[in-house]
Amino acid sequence: MQTPNPLRRIRCWLATFIVGLVLSGVTAFPLQTELGWFVSLLHLSPLQDIAQSTGLLSWIERVNEGLCNTNKLYPFLAYGTDWLAFAHLAIAVAFIGPCIDPVRNKWVITFGLIACAGVIPLALIAGHFRGIPLPWRLIDCSFGVFGAVPLLI
Repeated sequence: MQTPNPLRRIRCWLATFIVGLVLSGVTAFPLQTELGWFVSLLHLSPLQDIAQSTGLLSWIERVNEGLCNTNKLYPFLAYGTDWLAFAHLAIAVAFIGPCIDPVRNKWVITFGLIACAGVIPLALIAGHFRGIPLPWRLIDCSFGVFGAVPLLI
């Protein structure tokens, strides 16, 4: 049995990281549509009972209502989310360098790890001041944790 090429393994993990960034970026553009779909999904049984008992349904409905009202009255605020999406896509492009030459582009990987670590205090601190429920903040923290895994490998 042949041992896997370490460079190939590194590139595979970096490609996984890039795909995650691209998906995060692309899905940040149609938030209102996606949230509407999610609310509809949560209203389907048997998901509705679970979503109601955990408080997820009322939270997602509140977020959906806020987003719809904000987009109707102040559509220019969604421009901030557009920039968030762009930032994810731009960061994904930055990781092409490490895919080509991981050793020479080690700093980009270090930068990614620093950014992943920064997700945790941002989610916990800013989320608290913005009234985001703790379980949702922990989900946001998980993006930093799971994002760091391929970079650490």
